[in-house]
Amino acid sequence: MRRPRGEVLMTTAGDLLVIRPKRITLPRWLVVLALVLRWLARGCWWCLRHPVTVALAVLAVVLYADHGWPGLVVPLVLASAVSAVWRWRHESSWWRWCAGPLLGRFRQVFVYRRAWHEVMTLCGLAETYDHRPVLPELLRVRSDQALDVLTIRMVRGQTPSDFQQVTANLAYAFGRRHARVYSERPDDPPTRTGYWALLLGMADRVRFRDRPTVVYLVLVRTDALRPVVAPFDAPAVPDLTALPLARREDLGTWSLHLLATHVLIGGATRSGKGSVLWSLVRSLTGGVTSGLVRLWVIDPKGGMEFAMGRPMFARFACKSFEAMADLLDEAVTVMRERQVRLAGTVRVHAPTEADPLVVVVIDEMAALTAYLQDVDLRKRIAGSLGLLLSQGAGVGVLVVAALQDPRKEVLPFRDLFPTRIALGLTEASQVDMVLGDGARNRGALADQMPRWAKGVGYVILDGTPEPMRVRFSYVTDDHIRDLARQYPAPADAADILAQVSRESTPEPVRRSLPRPHRGPLLPDALRDILDADGGEPR
Repeated sequence: MRRPRGEVLMTTAGDLLVIRPKRITLPRWLVVLALVLRWLARGCWWCLRHPVTVALAVLAVVLYADHGWPGLVVPLVLASAVSAVWRWRHESSWWRWCAGPLLGRFRQVFVYRRAWHEVMTLCGLAETYDHRPVLPELLRVRSDQALDVLTIRMVRGQTPSDFQQVTANLAYAFGRRHARVYSERPDDPPTRTGYWALLLGMADRVRFRDRPTVVYLVLVRTDALRPVVAPFDAPAVPDLTALPLARREDLGTWSLHLLATHVLIGGATRSGKGSVLWSLVRSLTGGVTSGLVRLWVIDPKGGMEFAMGRPMFARFACKSFEAMADLLDEAVTVMRERQVRLAGTVRVHAPTEADPLVVVVIDEMAALTAYLQDVDLRKRIAGSLGLLLSQGAGVGVLVVAALQDPRKEVLPFRDLFPTRIALGLTEASQVDMVLGDGARNRGALADQMPRWAKGVGYVILDGTPEPMRVRFSYVTDDHIRDLARQYPAPADAADILAQVSRESTPEPVRRSLPRPHRGPLLPDALRDILDADGGEPR
């Protein structure tokens, strides 16, 4: 017997009660209409999100309708010619506005979307809600000469650290070797000038706005760091807030902010620490000759690294550890004098030729802090270094140190270096020792450097948690000889200690207060014996 439509049917089978809900049967024309409206709404939304693609498709249809096949071929040939000339004249803007968006859109559709569900599931980034899988959403892919930047909307409850922990898995899942995850947009907003600066600045505020629900995955498509980087031009007046030292993965130039900071360079033997140090020295040579910068260099290896550039250095110690300790003590003396003179005037020292920036460069710091056999001399050096690292940045006495072993017992005050550089290391734990906890999970695989990667490292600036992979320029022996000949230090560069005698506010002399007399902590019988022997208890 047929059940009437819309009724609730209850049947019993012993103690089991089965309740069937009402069934509503819609007519087919209404279902078809709902599906058509749904597809139309999705199509309109897609057109609104991709106006350029829709405009090009409409233009192609109109040209084909009016002129046939020549109407499509001729514009394509003209566009190709314009693109070739554009790339020839200004390749960077061609990649930014033409090739980058097209390549990014192509790779988003045919590379990343095809494997997106599989990769997110196998890498552990897919969640389950209401018995259904929920995946992070791929919003956009932006490409350039070497990188693909994927903009991903995270699932509710996820954080950027969830992606950072599987950075290596994501790289190899998409067929790449290197990847990094950024919680904020990896590139900085441009500086706008000119007539359209106001309008473009408003657009940049929207593009670079804070988006806590979005994470950025950077995949290295072509390793731009494999070729050796040529030395950068030495500026006549160095910009201490942007010293060009290395090439970035996106073929840009990485610049070091040296003013009011200390730099720590960690790397195994033959990993390229000399490239970092000499790239820094080369970028400062213009200031060395003009007297704006004073280089005080300590080379515990007997001068094997820095003796070739001796004419550029105001102070140089390479053989006697006693002389190295004296150099550090004199740096502390200069720091103390500047603190007294600048207190209440400025908070950050501004280098001038009369009051230059002092940069103390130490090639192998562990030889001074851990391997030195003279215990008293080692404690003296450690005390001077601790004072310089904790108080010297603000008064223009900076420390740039390189070492091979970043353990705490070798360098107890490594946390006092705001700017850190990690070259090739031997152990995974050393990456976090140099760059800070969690740096390796965020993509700094300094322990997996290939043999060719000398001078390749990861940098972390003060206040920036995500590491950046760069390759420092290679300065040859001939380049060093040319620098020493063209940019010698002034004849009076070593007399900076004479500035300590300049007029400064002396420390107030405090009168010593009389100390109250306290009786001896001795029993009366022992005190009588001392008095009988002529002793005077204190």
